[in-house]
Amino acid sequence: MKKIAILGSTGSIGTQTLDVVDMHPELFQVEGLAAGGNVELLIEQTKRYKPKKVSVGSKELADYIAPLIPTGTQVFHGKEGLVEIAAGTEADTVVTAVVGSLGLESTLAAIEAGKQIGLANKETLVTAGHIVTSKAAAKGVSLLPVDSEHSAIFQCLNGEKREQLLGITLTASGGSFRDLTREQLKEVSVEDALKHPNWSMGSKITIDSATMVNKGLEVIEAHWLFGLPYDQINVVLHPESIIHSFVEFEDTSIIAQLGNPDMRVPIQYALTYPDRLPSQATRLSLAQVGKLNFREMDMERFPCLRMAYESGKMGGTAPTAFNAANEVAVARFLKGDISFLQIEYTIEKILEKHINIQNPSLEEIMNADEISRKVANELRF
Repeated sequence: MKKIAILGSTGSIGTQTLDVVDMHPELFQVEGLAAGGNVELLIEQTKRYKPKKVSVGSKELADYIAPLIPTGTQVFHGKEGLVEIAAGTEADTVVTAVVGSLGLESTLAAIEAGKQIGLANKETLVTAGHIVTSKAAAKGVSLLPVDSEHSAIFQCLNGEKREQLLGITLTASGGSFRDLTREQLKEVSVEDALKHPNWSMGSKITIDSATMVNKGLEVIEAHWLFGLPYDQINVVLHPESIIHSFVEFEDTSIIAQLGNPDMRVPIQYALTYPDRLPSQATRLSLAQVGKLNFREMDMERFPCLRMAYESGKMGGTAPTAFNAANEVAVARFLKGDISFLQIEYTIEKILEKHINIQNPSLEEIMNADEISRKVANELRF
């Protein structure tokens, strides 16, 4: 039986990870769960899966849930609580599914403790890829991708010689506004942005899909996961989200991974690798799909993707600034403080102001993150 801990258990990836546990209850034991503020769902999860430890966002929430969960479960809170769930349980594998740079310290703690990582928190590699990958290598820890695109690349590379790889291509649905012009984007609402055509995800990632920031973060993550230069990482628009990503080799052969959009499939593969188990996901019928469409990525239409490539190539703390600016901008957009297009303007301004530091320490990364957030919050349009 594999013992797991989940950081972000009440979010989209976290709840679907528990769906996988429900499909194969004889194979998994939940050792720890960490959530932010959705305590009612966490209480339900704790009663059902009986983890030894849980964590919530604040001491007040911890005091609230303590008398409402099984007596054998310890309660923690805050960043220290995240680290405790990541590194302080008997879990073999930690699924890092918290949203944003919040997951960095806890993921590093899990690696330090020798846990295998089911990586759904792309910001961890975006902000500190050089630190995370080197520490994982030193500890002999696997970083198993949970994102559908990186899982697809991981699967396509199984058994292949990396030196014969020509490049990889991440597919992008285009998000909620893929068919709108730049002019039409001036008037879109939060409600419009949250209507993703293919995937069921949390609000932050759904907005990131509409701006193409999500794909930009995935490009940077792929750079670190697969050790590839940016000129070997491509993105193509694929509205159906059936081909999750593909790889091309020197002999011009292309290998792709296909399936209906269902995050439980890559989650399960990360938890059971190298084995494959039955899944409740709907089987793909290409005959029913009929046809698949692809378009070249337009960097003028999606400038956030262009800026992601640029910050990734700059390296150092530039990707940290890119990510921090976006997190603040998305939060401001969801509150109605700025417009949709001002998300990309925020990122652009922060990158213009950012003083890049190469090969940064963890402290320098945290400092760059804090400064970028402060400036992004103070921007007025």
